[in-house]
Amino acid sequence: MSVDAIAKSCPELSGNFDKWMDCHFSSVANFIEPIVFYAPKFDIGDTTIALPLIIVWMALGSLIFTFYLGFINLRYFKHAIKIVSGKYDDKKDDGEISSFQALTASLSGTVGLGNIAGVAIAISVGGPGAALWMVLMGLFGMCSKFAEVSLGVKYRQDPIDGDEVFGGPMYYIKPAFEKIKMAKLGTLFAIFFCLACIGGAIGGGNIFQANQAYQQVLNITSFEGTFLHGVFHDFLLTNGWAFGVFLAILTGIVTMGGVKIIGKVTSKLIPLMVAIYLGAGLIVIGMNLSAIPEAFSVIISQAFTPAAGLGAFMGALIQGVKRASFSNEAGLGSAAIIYSATKTNSHIQQGFASMLGPFIDTVVICTLTALVIILTGAHLDTEGLAGVELTSRAFGSELSLFPYILALSVFLFAYSTLITWSYYAEKCIAYLFGDKKIYLNIFRISFLVFVVIGCTLELGNVVKVSEALMFVMAIPNLIAMYLLAPHIKRDLKEYISQLRG
Repeated sequence: MSVDAIAKSCPELSGNFDKWMDCHFSSVANFIEPIVFYAPKFDIGDTTIALPLIIVWMALGSLIFTFYLGFINLRYFKHAIKIVSGKYDDKKDDGEISSFQALTASLSGTVGLGNIAGVAIAISVGGPGAALWMVLMGLFGMCSKFAEVSLGVKYRQDPIDGDEVFGGPMYYIKPAFEKIKMAKLGTLFAIFFCLACIGGAIGGGNIFQANQAYQQVLNITSFEGTFLHGVFHDFLLTNGWAFGVFLAILTGIVTMGGVKIIGKVTSKLIPLMVAIYLGAGLIVIGMNLSAIPEAFSVIISQAFTPAAGLGAFMGALIQGVKRASFSNEAGLGSAAIIYSATKTNSHIQQGFASMLGPFIDTVVICTLTALVIILTGAHLDTEGLAGVELTSRAFGSELSLFPYILALSVFLFAYSTLITWSYYAEKCIAYLFGDKKIYLNIFRISFLVFVVIGCTLELGNVVKVSEALMFVMAIPNLIAMYLLAPHIKRDLKEYISQLRG
């Protein structure tokens, strides 16, 4: 069915707004997803494998930089912690926020629902084995994150009209192509990245977050058997836009303040929300200590020898890589935007600091989420459950209070991600149209409108658009990173020699 045909079959606006919006949005989702996630099919024996090329592109980027940079993710892990702790901070350095604030702001864009809903989706589609591939991609993603953040800080620009610095892939893509005498193509790729980032901010950084926050609030406001069921649940069930308006107002309060306000808010918010979520998860794991060895056995065995054969193996691998990339965003270039505002005179130093991002959000938090789902047996029956609903059931199976704790975590995760991705898109708007208030304000208002829209859509359509718009950012970003890889390695060697000397 064509896009026009789907749109014509949608109900009239005079009916339920949520259903009208979701129907029209589905036409966009079904058009975009097969383009970005084009997957050639290969016959291996009796099994046909569909391999999305964008997933291969992302995975190769992480692997190549890990080997090319000599496994710095493992060798300099302790050094990264020292940088974030403030040991090398100097108030006289250029920039606006500290390394810790940059890390928390970056984490607020990555430690979101990809770590909760994304893990649940990966396990429900690819099986428990997908969790192992997520963790491995998180480890490899540390090096591609190092490379893109180092470049972002190195090529950042001084303030134009205001007091904020400007940086990100759009500022190092053109210089990368100038190295091979193709500056015009570099300009086109920089513009393409900005458009993709704006789309990614609206999709994965906005609509997906708002949608899953709404779904979790809907889950915990059922109040079955009481008059509150009709007051809260029934109203929210058909009027998701109302929750969206509330969330949009909270988002607008912070995003209007710029990067310094974002840095201050996320530096307080991220440690709190991570502590709440990890605390709840560790309690569930502690209640099932005897089953932990079996849980790891299931994850490993399903990762390499799934019961359904080669097709299931590839499904687990693809889902694991896909969800890990969506979770930590290594290779997309988004983190380079916020890290460019760091107070530092060493781009390599900030590259090291950024490596902790994929480790925390994918290796630590995603592993905890996967263990909770598997330990509680929630993965054995995923019928009718999608995303955060599956994780919520896993938590709730141990203590009835946990879904409420999870709802708070989900809300904070979604809120922090909305804040950071709004900033990412604003920097891309500034690159395309200049740092003019009129363009920024138009985008800010539009961004808040999409928060409302996100609460009216079905998860399936949200996931399709969110992933497609975000993953396409990796195409121009990784090309530029490959072109500048020798420069990254040279600067890394100089930094290490100074560190040792």
